[in-house]
Amino acid sequence: MGQFYDMLPHVELVLRLVIAAGLGSLIGFERERLQWAAGLRTHMLVCVGSCLIMIVSAYGFDTILGPNVVLDPSRVAAQVVSGIGFLGAGSILLRGELIKGLTTAASLWTVAGIGLAVGGGLYIESTAATVIVLTVLVGLKPLERWYQRRQQTLNLRLTVARGKLPLQAACKALGWQPSRFSRFIVSSTTNGTDQIELSIKKLSMDEMEAIIRKLQKLPSVRRTQRM
Repeated sequence: MGQFYDMLPHVELVLRLVIAAGLGSLIGFERERLQWAAGLRTHMLVCVGSCLIMIVSAYGFDTILGPNVVLDPSRVAAQVVSGIGFLGAGSILLRGELIKGLTTAASLWTVAGIGLAVGGGLYIESTAATVIVLTVLVGLKPLERWYQRRQQTLNLRLTVARGKLPLQAACKALGWQPSRFSRFIVSSTTNGTDQIELSIKKLSMDEMEAIIRKLQKLPSVRRTQRM
């Protein structure tokens, strides 16, 4: 038998479970403070469970090993990678047109990997992975929010004098090319006005407010309403 199959002291194996619980709790606490469904306890259990499965896979069958019995210690542990997907799917929710929980599902999947690493004795690698995950979840959040603020979509409904604000006139007023508009629909009403529905993507909050002010200053625009 190779060294991988040599049974480690029970203290060493229990220590691995404790380390897995600690590393899982660090990531779980970050999810817990944001009040996600999968929080502190869920991440700790996933990490400890994965660590235990790795230990069982590596050392749980050493009593039956012999010259004619050879086991692959990676087969049981490998099932964690696919099996954890079912738990992660439970944290993904559809709220209106938005999908929530993908990051939490990814953190559960990663925590399972950390648990496997701890169970395999890769302490430095599992600790480094935990630090990287926390950096992604916490450190990159401000950058993500900054980027999202600059990727807003402005949806407006304008009431204008009939025939006074075609697409070319709107482009000239805003100083843009027609390609910047993802939607520009003009429909006539019964009271002698046109109703325009327009959409512009990839805008910051300041740009959205500036567009609204420019349109409101046009003589032909009688009313602006955000959709």
